[in-house]
Amino acid sequence: MPNRNDLTRYLLGIAIVLPVGLVAQDDAALAHARAFLASRPIIDGHNDLPWEIRVNAISKMNVDKYPLRTRAPGQTDFARLKSGGVGGQFWSVYIPGDDTAKQYGYSKMQLEQIDIARRMIAKYPDQLQLSLGYADVLRARKAGKVASLLGMEGGHAIENSLALLRTYYDLGVRYMTLTHNVTLDWADAALDDTKPSRHGLTEFGRDVVREMNRLGMVVDLSHVAPSTMSAALDVAVAPVMFSHSSARALMDTPRDVPDSILARLPKNGGVVMVTFVSGFLKEIRAPAPNATPHDVADHIEHVRQIAGIDHVGLGSDYDGTSELPDGMKDVSGFPLVFAELIRRGWTDTDLRKLAGGNILRVLRDVERTRDRLAKAPPPRT
Repeated sequence: MPNRNDLTRYLLGIAIVLPVGLVAQDDAALAHARAFLASRPIIDGHNDLPWEIRVNAISKMNVDKYPLRTRAPGQTDFARLKSGGVGGQFWSVYIPGDDTAKQYGYSKMQLEQIDIARRMIAKYPDQLQLSLGYADVLRARKAGKVASLLGMEGGHAIENSLALLRTYYDLGVRYMTLTHNVTLDWADAALDDTKPSRHGLTEFGRDVVREMNRLGMVVDLSHVAPSTMSAALDVAVAPVMFSHSSARALMDTPRDVPDSILARLPKNGGVVMVTFVSGFLKEIRAPAPNATPHDVADHIEHVRQIAGIDHVGLGSDYDGTSELPDGMKDVSGFPLVFAELIRRGWTDTDLRKLAGGNILRVLRDVERTRDRLAKAPPPRT
């Protein structure tokens, strides 16, 4: 946990130049938000820093050449993580699902991304701590480090093999997004209608969900079609997550979550981690090309209204997009959302659940399901 000096820095804040119409830096709600996050840091559902390290011209996959102790070229570094109140992070080990990546080798690229993420975490033991589950997150937070979990974005990386799924779990992956933007042999993606429908999940797709439940890997339903969301909820015996999605009722894009799915989350126990991608928050048109913290708060409140306070979190997608709300262009921007919710009457108890309490519960319950299923055989090889 941050010490007293850290708390003072949170309260004083780091100067942010805000666009016209946003609150001033010395706003009481923002001071409240910073003080809150100093003691109850955020667990964010999705950050693409490992991919940024792969493709950035400075680093080109070389972890040692990408600066995190100083100002990074992207949206994430240690100073800005601290300013943003981030105490836990799912680092996305994303790989594309396109033909170029397929020719390169999905599993080869996936292993490289896991290697980049794990080497990044190992390089900074004073800042980051690899976390393989609920208890590890608590230990990292107690040590004042950013609990670092791995999330795999796209089931194409398992190449229709449950053996590969198990291998990725053994390497530390703790959630898998069933699809990215490409429909698979076994699951429909939200943004791909170029292939015949799988009606959500095929039987193999249902086996993937069952095996993830057996392993203790969280089923992530961002990027999948509503039919896939529904089919996964029919099969899952552990809570699911949406690592970086928002509410479709407020922004009609296939990447967001319909109310019919939100209404099913209380029974499942899952969580929607609201994303900051502007195009998933509002229709982007001139002269207001970006969303604002107000729009993020609207989506959070809608998820709360339909699914309940126990089923909402935050999944920023930092270093995975340039379409970010005004004043929130990097990982230091989280307090602006908390300040907006404080103005709307959210209590610290509510904010604790949003910041990380809900996703921690999901991790705990997924692990309890794993332990209950410990003697169950794999659905198939």
